Amino acid sequence: MGKEKNGLLYILSGILMMLCLGTVYSYSIFRPYVEEFYQAGTTESGLPYMFSLAFYALFMMITGKFIGSCKLGTLTRIGGLLVGSGWILSGFADNIFVLTITYGMVLGAGVGILYGVPLNLVTSWFPKQKGAATGLVLVGFGLSPVVTAPMAEGYLELYGLHKTFQILGLGFFIILLLLSFLFRYPSQSVSESKVIAARNLFWDGSFRGLYLTFTIGTMIGLLIVGMTANVGTELIGISTDGISWYIAVFAVFNGAGRPFFGWLADKVSFQKAMMTSYLSLILGAGLLLIADKGNLILYVTGFAIFWFNLGGWLAIAPAATMYLFGTSNYSRNYGIVFTAYGIGAIAGVLVSGKLKESFTSYTAVFIFIILLCILGLFIKSKTIWKRKELLD
Repeated sequence: MGKEKNGLLYILSGILMMLCLGTVYSYSIFRPYVEEFYQAGTTESGLPYMFSLAFYALFMMITGKFIGSCKLGTLTRIGGLLVGSGWILSGFADNIFVLTITYGMVLGAGVGILYGVPLNLVTSWFPKQKGAATGLVLVGFGLSPVVTAPMAEGYLELYGLHKTFQILGLGFFIILLLLSFLFRYPSQSVSESKVIAARNLFWDGSFRGLYLTFTIGTMIGLLIVGMTANVGTELIGISTDGISWYIAVFAVFNGAGRPFFGWLADKVSFQKAMMTSYLSLILGAGLLLIADKGNLILYVTGFAIFWFNLGGWLAIAPAATMYLFGTSNYSRNYGIVFTAYGIGAIAGVLVSGKLKESFTSYTAVFIFIILLCILGLFIKSKTIWKRKELLD
């Protein structure tokens, strides 16, 4: 019973940490203010968001190599310092490129270091319920904008862009610092595992299929999440003041997508989960193609589908990684797979910005999403999925 209570405490603490880290998904709330203050276009204003996601993925891969042998408290303090510094330094950025360094690189690196900490911790405390434990913790990341989007909007109205960054940075740093003194492995940690030959992954057809489909899935989700507020205000006509509440609603769908697609991958198959995601994304893009000014139903339905599926791919990919390559050194394997998330972030933000600026409408973006889904379905159908344990 004592172990279960400790484990539950770490799940709740992990959710709190993820709530702090998941504020990265609230960037669309800051984006109109960023564009106005820095006089930045669609592509330039997307750079901080793009780099934060790319560095998040990169540092998650780097941290995954040694997280099992490192003191979680020390790792949490390092990551917390970077997260807090990234937000606070963004409050002093005088141009979009400095903001890209502080919000994108520094903050993104901190999120990447910390992301795997609560996941590795709860799987150590619940070795027989790894999927359920990680799913519960990840809900915090997906639901973060439910709390942070309205809160950030209120701060923006009261204090402006830079002061808001500083307030969030100080608050997150204090929370993460306190959590760093709480985290510890159980006495018999299951973090010890056989070393998997990471180089073997790149020669495996199943890995390439998973990597490409995950890249496409996250590319779609991340490019559209970053444009949620702009589409709502420019295409549908929602007021700037009211858009944060829609972001909060979509964040609920983001959180719900993780346990749903995790359940689907476990109970049916991750391949069926992939197909379900791509088909529903085509539906969402189709709805937004016919949406016009004032059509809230199509806007809410379409973006709810997009956010639901972004959360879904963050459950499909780890489930597929564990199924295909086993549980030995899973953190390291998934860290490599997760770099697809960073590639999806860079490609999605750059391409969507260029499409919007070139065609002066969002129609090209939604058509691009449909074409990506068709490509993803093709790759899924042509990949020969083989289950194996890659050990040195």
